[in-house]
Amino acid sequence: MKALKDLLTLDILPADWRAATLVGRAWLPGDHAGPSPIALRPNGDVVDLAATEPTMSQLLARDDRVELARAARGTVICPVEALIANSGDDRNPEKPSLLAPNDLQAIKASGVTFVESLLERVIEEQARGDTAKAETIRVQVMRIIGDNLASVKPGSPEAAEIKRVLVEQGAWSQYLEVGIGPDAEIFTKSPVMSAIGLGAEVGLHPGSTWNNPEPEIVLAVTPSGGTVGATLGNDVNLRDFEGRSALLLGKSKDNNASCAIGPFIRLFDDGFGIDDVRGAELALEIAGTDGFVLEGLSSMSKISRDPLDIVTHAWGPNHQYPDGFMLFLGTMFAPVKDRGAPGMGFTHKMGDLVSISTPRLGRLVNRVTTSDRAPPWIFGIGALMRNLAARGLLR
Repeated sequence: MKALKDLLTLDILPADWRAATLVGRAWLPGDHAGPSPIALRPNGDVVDLAATEPTMSQLLARDDRVELARAARGTVICPVEALIANSGDDRNPEKPSLLAPNDLQAIKASGVTFVESLLERVIEEQARGDTAKAETIRVQVMRIIGDNLASVKPGSPEAAEIKRVLVEQGAWSQYLEVGIGPDAEIFTKSPVMSAIGLGAEVGLHPGSTWNNPEPEIVLAVTPSGGTVGATLGNDVNLRDFEGRSALLLGKSKDNNASCAIGPFIRLFDDGFGIDDVRGAELALEIAGTDGFVLEGLSSMSKISRDPLDIVTHAWGPNHQYPDGFMLFLGTMFAPVKDRGAPGMGFTHKMGDLVSISTPRLGRLVNRVTTSDRAPPWIFGIGALMRNLAARGLLR
């Protein structure tokens, strides 16, 4: 199995990175160490954009964001190879390293947007978080519901009729409600500034015994509701906690280091846009220190709600985001490959390497630990404001 440091190479960048408009954030060392928005230039230079815009939130809100990323003057920090190589869990604090590419944006997520994951959520609900019951319930649920939901448009008359039939059979679920009903599930994945980036340790609650990664595309949305770019994310999920009660969603989703985003945000430009998101194929690989390997592929073409429609469920006259937001679009992955006793399904083990990739957004790689062992989150909004002020970047 490859070590994390062996994966931190140029392979984490989009295949066409020299033609892409890529922005992100890096931690810069020195007398006034702190985070800066950065841009990756076609020659491989990483440029500090903090003198132009001190936060990624402000940079993305600008109409000329693409031009700034491509041509704004700024200090060259280092070659991109060096930045990537120093972004693992053993990073050298005296050298620049990558952070999650977002800062002041809210971190939102949409759930149950793929039929495959919808069915697994129903199974979790019925199993009440008990993995031993999952396989038996899976057979029962598939017998009642089947796989005929893939063509159902959420909120349609057909969806309403399916609900009526399933209610009569006693098979309706809160997950089916948001999966094919008129209202999408939108929740807060993680607090502002809490996301981890490429190479950092991703955290599981130590009390969880049934969990999985959720590889997703994450949209970057401006305060005005414009979708201006995309990146990759891991919406770490605790299947046992959420299965016990949907009211434990917060504890299931939001723990220290439980939200990974990166490596860069690819801005929409003449060569990349929302149609590329709609057609993306996400690859997932989990490699354990025990030799276990799980691979999967998630096709965005199978999403039940259009990505821009999901944005309208998060933003609009009823909810605004003055600093913009990042929006996880959901996943079709709910791994069921046995890891241990037959019928027990998949769960993480410490040290797992999780790799999420798609050719035009790159690769996000993180190692699994528990939330109490991951580095504590100490740099929040207040720390950012003090840091920018000390560097003379607030205006």
